[in-house]
Amino acid sequence: MKMLFLGDVMGRAGRAAVSENLPRLRDEWRLDFVVVNGENASNGMGLSGVHAKLLLEAGADVVTLGDHAFDQKDMMQFIQTEPRILRPINYAHGDVPGRGHGVYEARGGRKVLVAQTLGQVFMKRPYDDPFSAIDGVLRKYPRGGMVQAAIVDMHCEATSEKMGMGHFCDGRASLVVGTHTHVPTADTQILPQGTAFQSDAGMCGDYNSVIGMEKTEPMRRFVTGMPKARFTPALGEATLSGVYVETDDRTGAATRIEMVRQGGRLAQAGPL
Repeated sequence: MKMLFLGDVMGRAGRAAVSENLPRLRDEWRLDFVVVNGENASNGMGLSGVHAKLLLEAGADVVTLGDHAFDQKDMMQFIQTEPRILRPINYAHGDVPGRGHGVYEARGGRKVLVAQTLGQVFMKRPYDDPFSAIDGVLRKYPRGGMVQAAIVDMHCEATSEKMGMGHFCDGRASLVVGTHTHVPTADTQILPQGTAFQSDAGMCGDYNSVIGMEKTEPMRRFVTGMPKARFTPALGEATLSGVYVETDDRTGAATRIEMVRQGGRLAQAGPL
C-alpha cells in the first residue's frame, strides 16, 4: 500500500497548499491512503467544520487533531457526525466528543487503522498515559491481521517521547510519526521490526515564519518578554511536509519511507 501522511496544516496558507496539491499528488504517486493533521488549519488554532470538509474534499481519508482539538467550538459537534476526524485517544478523562482511533477503507478495500495519541512531556496539561492507551488499540487491531496497515500520529513536544513511542509500536504499527512541533526531522527510517518512523512530519505552512506564525510578534516576545499582539499565521507560499510510506499488505510492515517536502521554501523531497 502507498500512503501519505501530511503534518500540521497551518492556517490559510497550509489549507491552500493542501487543496491545490493533494489531488495531484494522489494521482502522481498513486496513493492508496492519506492522513492529514489539521489541528492548526483554522487561523493556527484548531480546526473548524468548514475547514475539515475542505481537507477531506482535497483528498484526505482521515484528518487528525491534537491538543488544540476543540479550540474551534463547532468541532465539539462536528466530530460526532464525521468519523473521519480523529481527536487524540487520551485527550481527557471521561466523556469526550468523537474518538481517538478508527479503521478505514483504503483503495481496493484494504483496511487501515489510524490512531492519535498526545504526549505528556513538556505539554501544558497532564494527559493520560499515551503508551497504555495505544497498546490496547494495537492489540485489538493487529497489523497484517484485522488491518493491512496501522498509522499512529504521536502529537507532542519531546522528540524523546516520540522516539519512545516509535520503538514501543515497532512491529505493531506500519507508521509512527510525530506532529505538533512543525519542523521536519531528519531521522526518517524503518525500525528493526518494520515500523516506519519520523520524529516530526513538519507542517504544511509558510516556513518564512516562526513555526508557521508571522515573525514579528514571536520575535518581539523572545526579545522583550512582553506580548503586544496576537499571533497570526504567516501567509506566504506553504511547503507541504510529511512522509510517504509503502507497506506490505500481508504483514503490514513498512518497506519504504521517504520524507516529503513539496512547494514553498524548503528543499524539495518525495518519492521518485
